[in-house]
Amino acid sequence: MRIVFLSYTFLFSLLFTEGMSQENYDLLTWKSEYTLRTHLLQKMHTQYDLRKVNIEEALESKENMLAYREECRQKYLAILGEFPEKTPLNPQIINTKKLDNYRIDNVLFESRPNHHITSNFYIPVGNGPFPAALFFCGHEMTSKATESYQKTAALFATNGIAVLVVYPMSQGERVQFTDENGQRILRGSTTEHTLLNAGANLVGNSVVKYELYDNVRSMDYLISRSEVDPGRIGCLGNSGGGTQTAYFIGFDDRVKVAAPCSYIARRERNFELSGAADGCQHIPFEGDVQLEIGDFLIMFAPKPLLILAGRYDFVDYTGSKETAEELQIVYSILREKEKFKFFTFDDGHGISKPKREAAVQWFRYWLCNDNSVIIEGNQEVLSEQELNCTPNGQVNELFPSEISVQEINLEMAKTLTENRNRFREMNDLTGYRQKIKELLSIDEKNKLVSPELTGEEFHPEYTLQKYILRKEGEIPLPVLFYEPRVSSSDNEIIIYIMEEGKSEIAANHSLIDSCMQRGVVLVLADLRGMGETEEKEDANDKKYYNREYNNAMISLHLNENLTGQRLTDLFTLLDFIEENRKYKQNPVRIFASGAAGPVALYAAVFNSQIQSLSISNSIQSYFDILNDPMGLDWYSYVVPNVLKYFDLPDLIHLRNDLMLNFTELKTEQ
Repeated sequence: MRIVFLSYTFLFSLLFTEGMSQENYDLLTWKSEYTLRTHLLQKMHTQYDLRKVNIEEALESKENMLAYREECRQKYLAILGEFPEKTPLNPQIINTKKLDNYRIDNVLFESRPNHHITSNFYIPVGNGPFPAALFFCGHEMTSKATESYQKTAALFATNGIAVLVVYPMSQGERVQFTDENGQRILRGSTTEHTLLNAGANLVGNSVVKYELYDNVRSMDYLISRSEVDPGRIGCLGNSGGGTQTAYFIGFDDRVKVAAPCSYIARRERNFELSGAADGCQHIPFEGDVQLEIGDFLIMFAPKPLLILAGRYDFVDYTGSKETAEELQIVYSILREKEKFKFFTFDDGHGISKPKREAAVQWFRYWLCNDNSVIIEGNQEVLSEQELNCTPNGQVNELFPSEISVQEINLEMAKTLTENRNRFREMNDLTGYRQKIKELLSIDEKNKLVSPELTGEEFHPEYTLQKYILRKEGEIPLPVLFYEPRVSSSDNEIIIYIMEEGKSEIAANHSLIDSCMQRGVVLVLADLRGMGETEEKEDANDKKYYNREYNNAMISLHLNENLTGQRLTDLFTLLDFIEENRKYKQNPVRIFASGAAGPVALYAAVFNSQIQSLSISNSIQSYFDILNDPMGLDWYSYVVPNVLKYFDLPDLIHLRNDLMLNFTELKTEQ
């Protein structure tokens, strides 16, 4: 392997030394910025069509439904992966505040060593042990101090049910991205969750999994309290806490009754209507194994389940109703229809007074055999400072040895070094190729290329052919093919797959002329999501730090990450070149930038015709993402589970004959 840092630089400089003309090099004749999203949504619908067939069969009998429920649980466990071994909680009651009908303990404990959870434990007045509930907060930065959450917990406590209100990561006292003074540096929890999720995916984890594990440890703490009856435990949450509730109740058998609020809908509709949402809202591969949001609730059935919804919530109410209707049938099939209820109020997002009252009445009935009507009176609301477990509002500031989630991700990647070394020792090039195809969902057998020649230009020294390349089931690939008048099998084929798109290169006539005079075949292509098929700037919320966030997340949902899809595009291009016998043996040099960089490197593992790579403004290792979690566009590079097997430098060592040039490491924020 020769890594060259100065060779070929002149070709990059040529790109930007000549003024760019206004010529149009687009080949696709439709509104191509929607192409990738449309393609992904069509694949998603296909996956969920399979789910519809399965659920219809399950609804035919109780036996079928029980088998379907168990199948869902096994799929869920498979995509979650293994959890760490439990360690001591080391709980501390920081402060206690007594109110009229209950008291509040401010409690601090460790879900894993040096990683703290802050919480408030609302305990009724009287003799226990009491029934109890876990309450998971939504994405408000105030979290457990949010007024509606305080009132929810107080209403439970005044009606004889203890409540542990848990701060999620990235909120309240558990902000992960803080400065040297312990103050948060990002706009909010949803941005933090999303940035943390990218690094977690690389090591086979997710923010959903981290929150789930924190909640399991919160349950461990709750049932350890002498005031609590461990046989009568419920769980509820609002918004992002509703998400946590859905993921938790089918996983932890200790939950006996549940009430998710302002979350339950249809994943299929959500992706189509509003996009992917935050990084804590889904796990990679859910679509691939056909798990809908309702399936996480079916895993809980037939235990008592109340879905709380607002008719005018931004959470899709049609999806909420569809899921509720499906669950009503599920509970009927399981002969427990009285244990399911769908409560709607004419309001919007959040756990409002009517929803709180409905939740407490539901829990009182199933945990206490009491169906009394619940009416909320005036509830005292405390300040955030009174509910905090830390003097200055952040565990990062209180504990110098506190381990953040980004450090957990990085430490996990380092721990996996032994796995990667073992994989390298046990596998040759063939083994790596097989694992790459698995991780990137590559179908190497799909080689039939259908080229459409859309135009041709004849110049004194070369011919420009404009192609749209198609493979069955894949996005059309627009290609500019520059063929010099004089060429031979010894001359290079230079391929540009630039994140900026092919038009910038095509407009640089100095570059074109330089290649043609040397007899070089020049090929310019727009991989999917780049150039002609790049989405408009406003298609993705900037809070996610990614210009193609929705497409990246839907791709992970489908088990077809963007890197793998783009590698498929590059294979299409290489297959097209190979079909031209005239250039079947020519050495290939690839210039790639941004997210196309790793794509070129993966291609070199499969194709020995590729003799050199020059990669600009990209990553050299997946550790670049872990070391700089606030970098831009990281989801464009994410391959889930990849660091269990190899890193990009491992691929470089597979091709000792490859000339490689890296420039301008991508680290901008």
